[in-house]
Amino acid sequence: MSDAEPSDRVRSHLSTRAKARKRALDILFESDLRGTEPLVTLAVRTDLADPPVREYTAELVHGVIRHQGEIDRRISACMSSGWTLERMPRVDRAASRIAVFEIDRTGVPDAVAVAEAVALVSDLSTDESPAYLNGLLGAVLATKPGGSEADTIERPARSA
Repeated sequence: MSDAEPSDRVRSHLSTRAKARKRALDILFESDLRGTEPLVTLAVRTDLADPPVREYTAELVHGVIRHQGEIDRRISACMSSGWTLERMPRVDRAASRIAVFEIDRTGVPDAVAVAEAVALVSDLSTDESPAYLNGLLGAVLATKPGGSEADTIERPARSA
């Protein structure tokens, strides 16, 4: 029975992270759609706490906003000819920003960041979005700065 316990904790952890990513995507999408600042939307959603905003959601939103210029340049450089970031569906744009932040700035394994982003757009976007985002993020991985994941880990500051 003790052999099953660690895997149960891992599944629970991944489920929690997946929910946090979805909530971060919701906040970034809402801000993009309404033309509001994502940190304001995050603050409103945190105050309402329905559903509660997880700590990792806030870390993702803060990280994407803090590094958005760099993230957007990385995405744009890897896009197919004739495509622009503004032309991407909003859901795809938010999911790709979260994934690139996780790839470049956190200790999340690259494959997990890509798989989670593709899963989000599979559920929320167009039929073509999963394949496009998978290819786009593959190109992002091929041009990942710094090489090893250990070199790119960033731990966001915790607020009191």
